[in-house]
Amino acid sequence: MTKADIVTEISEETGIEKVMVQATVETFMEQVKAALTKGENVYLRGFGSFIVKKRAEKTGRNISKNTTIIIPAHNIPAFKPAKTFVNDVKENVKVKK
Repeated sequence: MTKADIVTEISEETGIEKVMVQATVETFMEQVKAALTKGENVYLRGFGSFIVKKRAEKTGRNISKNTTIIIPAHNIPAFKPAKTFVNDVKENVKVKK
C-alpha cells in the first residue's frame, strides 16, 4: 500500500476531499519527522511508537579493501508497534504464496 492508496482509502471512507486528506497525511509525516529529529518519541496509543534508537559505536570491515573501520555511535528512527496491533496482525494476516 502506498501513500496515494492510503489517501484514497481515507477519502472514500470519510467523504473528505483527497486534497485535504493528502495535506493532512503529509503534515502528520512532517510532524513525526520533526519530533524524531528533536530526539522526541511519538506515541500513538493502540497503534505504536515512533522512537529514536541509539546505536553504539562498533567495529566493521571494508571487505573490498580488507581493512577494519570504526562505525561511530549514531541515532536511527524506528517503529515499535503496539501489542494490540501485533496481535491483530498475527491473528488476521493471510500469508501470500
